[in-house]
Amino acid sequence: MESKTTTRMMYYGKGDVFVYRTYAKPLTDVTKIPESSFSGRSNIILGMDVQVALKGDAFLTSFTEGDNSFVVATDSMKNFILHYAGEYQGNTMEGFLTFVGRKFLDTYPHISAVDIKGKQFPFTEATVLVNGEMTASEIVFREGTLEKPLASIEIERKEKGYGVKDHQSGVFGLHLIKVKGSSFAGYIKDEFTTLPETYDRPLFIYLNIYWRYKNSVDGEGEDPQNYVAAEHVKHIAQTVFHSVDSPSIQKLIFDIGKRILQRFPQLAEVSFESNNRTWETVREEIPSPTNGKVFTDPRPPYGFQGFTMYHEDIVGEE
Repeated sequence: MESKTTTRMMYYGKGDVFVYRTYAKPLTDVTKIPESSFSGRSNIILGMDVQVALKGDAFLTSFTEGDNSFVVATDSMKNFILHYAGEYQGNTMEGFLTFVGRKFLDTYPHISAVDIKGKQFPFTEATVLVNGEMTASEIVFREGTLEKPLASIEIERKEKGYGVKDHQSGVFGLHLIKVKGSSFAGYIKDEFTTLPETYDRPLFIYLNIYWRYKNSVDGEGEDPQNYVAAEHVKHIAQTVFHSVDSPSIQKLIFDIGKRILQRFPQLAEVSFESNNRTWETVREEIPSPTNGKVFTDPRPPYGFQGFTMYHEDIVGEE
């Protein structure tokens, strides 16, 4: 019978490894773009939630026979990640994940691949009163907004050295509401349709944006000019949402993707996961000069979209 050990799903690992490294190398000299004032990260606190999974045929007997002779305890994985957080000399989460993945392969020769992911905690300087002036503190920070940078790296062993099998960066958890300037009309009308057309609705979206580089090493941040920061992508999304009157969420994410690919030719693709969380209208008019309305959260069913874009989608527009 043909062996399935090379094709079966088989891995194990550790999740929620919370890493807080202070005074990591700053990220500076990033590419400047018109949509964003972001110029880098101090990395006085580099905070991450890391998940690692180890892969390899050597682990088969741990599943089939209870033989743990090749098993690296997941508690040891946690300690391994935390230890090498102190050895990392770079300036990005992507670089750290790649660094740790290679260290796993260096240390444990029976591992064939390492799949390692992370979500970064943005810490920003707290504004404090110093000598009568509001100043950004160098020692007090607050954990930032809901959205978080994320990264996923899979490194596999090759005959000579290691290779990056897959990589992805992103920003997770953008919640954006535009109170006017969005519409939704022209869709199929049949016996199942109860949704009225709207030509000026508030549009509330949950948005995750992911990207892959043409050359995965660009994500490690050694050359900041080729590194695409999550802050830049977030600011592009906000700017496009503000400036474009969209007939649908599908068109909105396409326009955001075009702008991202135009700004960053070093990317191979950009992908979106979006949810429609648009509020339900309670009061259409409020007697006041502001023409306000009253809304509430929508009922639990929600619409969602997924889309991937490539440079051929912007040919003639770059």
